[in-house]
Amino acid sequence: MEDILFGFISGIIAALGMGGGTILILLLNLFKNLDQHLIQGTNLIFFIPTSIVAIFMNVKNKTIDYNLSKIIIASGIVGAIVGSKLSFKIENTTLKKYFGIFLLFISFFEIYSFFRQYIKNKKEDNN
Repeated sequence: MEDILFGFISGIIAALGMGGGTILILLLNLFKNLDQHLIQGTNLIFFIPTSIVAIFMNVKNKTIDYNLSKIIIASGIVGAIVGSKLSFKIENTTLKKYFGIFLLFISFFEIYSFFRQYIKNKKEDNN
C-alpha cells in the first residue's frame, strides 16, 4: 500500500512538472532503506510511463516547443550516458550526499525565485 501511495504522490507531482522523480527518490530514501543506486534506477523506470502520459497531455494542450525539445533531448541523452557512468563510480553514501546538496540548491533557488517574483509584482502594483 505504501508503494502505491508513493507512486500516486510522485505521479501527481510529475504531472505538475515539479519533480515527481525527486519526490519519489526522497520517499524511497526515507521509508524504504534501499541502496541509492537502486532508488535512482527505480526512479528512471517510474519516469518512463509518467513521462509518456505527461507528453500526451502536453501535446494535446499544445504546450511543447519542439525545436527546443530536440536540442534538450539530444544533449540530455549524452548527459544521461555520462551521468550513468559516473553514478556507478560513486559510493552509495557519497551519492546520497550529492543528492542532498542538489535538493538544497534547488530549494534555495526556488525560494529566491519566489521572493524575486513577489518583489517584482509589488513594484508593478505600486506603479
